[in-house]
Amino acid sequence: MSIPLRVIVTGATGMVGEGVLHECLRHPTVELVLVIGRKPCGVQHPKLTEIIHGDLSDIAPLKERLTGFNACFFCAGVSSVGLSEAEYTKITYTLTLNFARTLASVNPDVTFCYVSGSGTNSSEKSGSMWARVKGKTENDLFTLPFKRVFAFRPGYMHPTPGLKNTLSFVKYVSWLYPIIRALTSNIASTLAEVGVAMIHVAQNGAEKRVLEVRDIIGVAANEI
Repeated sequence: MSIPLRVIVTGATGMVGEGVLHECLRHPTVELVLVIGRKPCGVQHPKLTEIIHGDLSDIAPLKERLTGFNACFFCAGVSSVGLSEAEYTKITYTLTLNFARTLASVNPDVTFCYVSGSGTNSSEKSGSMWARVKGKTENDLFTLPFKRVFAFRPGYMHPTPGLKNTLSFVKYVSWLYPIIRALTSNIASTLAEVGVAMIHVAQNGAEKRVLEVRDIIGVAANEI
């Protein structure tokens, strides 16, 4: 029997978070979704509750509203383009860890799924700044006292039709998706597969705590 999920979602005003939220709202075993964000996500649904909060790095004022959930899909994030390492670290590492530590302190029964990225470097020694920062973020999340923590490392994510936050560049490359998918399963997935894979691991766990593109596709196949 599937475990009913009560899910916290961040980043719902971005492409990934919107796509993950969409899958949560349509999945029969997700009974409640709490979106926490800096601005309204623009979605209305009977399952959905929303908290507008200006600083995701300090959610201590929300503690009383964070109990009773058993999954968190952390999809908030920014591109490293144009940012210094210090700026990117503050937004990517510090914000994420502060959020997660507060959530773990009040609700350790959560399965925490973090959207990282293909190419993230677990050694924290990569020549690529973003890969080092993402790697440290993953590593330190794994030390927190959650029920389970998973790092999702998607590559290209083919958008879900009808959603409004699809990145503008996608329309120029989306025609390549069927070709890429036919040739390999380690570069591209659909955004829907990312969302349903999160739902699956929150309910059932997974053999790996770091899920690359091929793993995300494989896990999602259990749900789609």
